[in-house]
Amino acid sequence: QVRLVESGGGSVQVGDSMRLSCAASGRALSYSAMGWFRQAPGKERDFVAAISSNGGTTTYADSVKGRFTISRDNAKNTLYLEMDSLKPEDTAVYYCAARPRTFMLVATMPALYENWGQGTQVTVSS
Repeated sequence: QVRLVESGGGSVQVGDSMRLSCAASGRALSYSAMGWFRQAPGKERDFVAAISSNGGTTTYADSVKGRFTISRDNAKNTLYLEMDSLKPEDTAVYYCAARPRTFMLVATMPALYENWGQGTQVTVSS
């Protein structure tokens, strides 16, 4: 059983930066694509960014393109999301997710991810 634990959330001001981490345990995730999603109150869970198993391919939601950077360290079994130039509309609970083993390509749909973390709150104030 894969366990994903996010960390690094909190409250920041507009324009600040923040780095989220997602530590995995239970199995090595080097053969799985991974992603970040977010959910604001009263809204659906939205795609933020995804990265292929070897880190060679990334994709982003238009709303975060150019401001957020997804990366991974397979040796540490950890996923990251570097967020710059934060805006109030970035406020949400952020979730990391892993695709099933051998599903190495990026995906933007939540249904294509098998394992999820518990989420970490990010609040951006103006």
